[in-house]
Amino acid sequence: MVHCGTQRLETDRLILRRYVREDAGAMYKNWASDPEVTKYLTWPTHPSQEVSQHIIEEWIKQYSDENYYHWTIVVKDNGDEPIGDIAVAGLKENVSMAHIGYCIGRTWWHKGITSEALRAVMDFLFDVVEVNRIEARHDPRNPNSGKVMEKCGMKYEGTLRSYDWNNQGICDACYYALLKSER
Repeated sequence: MVHCGTQRLETDRLILRRYVREDAGAMYKNWASDPEVTKYLTWPTHPSQEVSQHIIEEWIKQYSDENYYHWTIVVKDNGDEPIGDIAVAGLKENVSMAHIGYCIGRTWWHKGITSEALRAVMDFLFDVVEVNRIEARHDPRNPNSGKVMEKCGMKYEGTLRSYDWNNQGICDACYYALLKSER
């Protein structure tokens, strides 16, 4: 892999950019404080904007690492206000694989925004970072997340039973992936 760190990405409707400290209020308001958004995630709903602030400050420190990939999602016609998050949640260098996780504020669900962001990140990882495999997973009780993966060309590979944990407790994990050769 050719690591280059989190780069600004742009699509027709979106800007994917690095977090800045000033994003804490929008993060808290738009998704991190909403129990419906965090229902199937592995991190708890933020009880205060201060928690969002602290987490963003930790993420900002990691931007100096060239193998750290983490973006906030901004809709161009919405100013510079973040509405969601997308990141490489895991890398396996020996097999050139990236695992992606994402979430978006409920106001922006079912508008194609998450799939547009995922597609941009996948293109970047395949074309610039030169990964061979991109994978993602979701709780089967959250089928819309799997639909995002399918929209981006990922293929369903199987469900691992009682394999994962999220805010609902122990759960199954539906895995999807796309290989560079399958694009």
